[in-house]
Order: sequence, then structure tokens, then C-alpha cells
Amino acid sequence: MILTRYLVGIVGALLILIVVIELLRRGRLRERHTIWWLIAGTLSLLFALFPSILEGAARILGIDVPVNLVFFVSIVVLFLVCIQQATELTQAEEKTRTLAERVALLEDRVGELEQRGAPSDRGPQG
Repeated sequence: MILTRYLVGIVGALLILIVVIELLRRGRLRERHTIWWLIAGTLSLLFALFPSILEGAARILGIDVPVNLVFFVSIVVLFLVCIQQATELTQAEEKTRTLAERVALLEDRVGELEQRGAPSDRGPQG
């Protein structure tokens, strides 16, 4: 039973790393988004391969159950990912708003130029 948990932890951590690296390789995930997932996968693999590190870290931090440390670290990593995503979303919204305003101004300018240029489009009259 303990061996099964040990293997499941290793396989799960490797799966996280493989999926993240594959998404990065295919261009479906950008480098700046990958860092937190690589940290999470590496920590998971480290704790899966060497459970004594997790137990020692939990003991140093005064956490009685080492699994609680895993949950805490997972929540922190997810929180950091959410902050990163929110920051990038805010920046993207700002750029989109700026671009929409510029397009509206350009469309207005083109409309003005078309109205002014309409009589001259008839060609020379003489």
C-alpha cells in the first residue's frame, strides 16, 4: 500500500512535468506561464521521490501532518498563478481598450477624409 502511494506520487508529478513541457513545446503555453507549473511539478517530484524531505520540512515549520504542507504549498502556488493571470488579464484589457480607441479614432478620421474627398473623386471637370 505504501509502495502504491509512492508510485502514484511519482507518476503524478512526472505527468504534471510532461504535460507542462509538452504544452510549452507545442506553443500552447508561454514561458512566463510555465514557471509556476514547473515549480509545482518539480516540488511534487522531489517530495514523491524523497518523502523524508517533506516530513523534515513539515517538522521544521511546525506542521504535524506533512500532507497539510503539500496542501498549503499547492494553495500558495495556485494563488501565485491566479495573481499572475489576473495581472496579465488586466494588461491585456488595457491594451485592448487602447487599441479599440485608436481604431475608433482612425475610423472617424477615414470617414472625414472620405467625405472631404468625395467631390474630388469625380475626376477633373472642365
